[in-house]
Amino acid sequence: MAAKFELKKSKNDKFVFNLLAANGQVILTSEMYESRASALNGIEAVRKNAPNDGRFGRLSAKNGAPYFTLKAANGQVIGQSQMYSGAKARDAGIESVQAHAAEAGLDDQTAT
Repeated sequence: MAAKFELKKSKNDKFVFNLLAANGQVILTSEMYESRASALNGIEAVRKNAPNDGRFGRLSAKNGAPYFTLKAANGQVIGQSQMYSGAKARDAGIESVQAHAAEAGLDDQTAT
């Protein structure tokens, strides 16, 4: 399986997407969007910004767990990772997003 974006509709009728690695693991999750069109724009923003290492924030949660965010050119966060066991694992997650986001397909699960 190749990396892909999975677009879903939440129970409260908002839209969210995940970027899944080739092994099916979620490596990036979006914010909630009010419309499908906005979520699709978010996916394009991830594709556009993922190759730029400067767009990634390398952060730690209150409990010390490392994670990352991906920001658009305007500074808005367009995606966040899961919590990782260590900085090395987080950095591998960033590398995976950088390597796969631009070419990832779209699995649109919002069609009714």
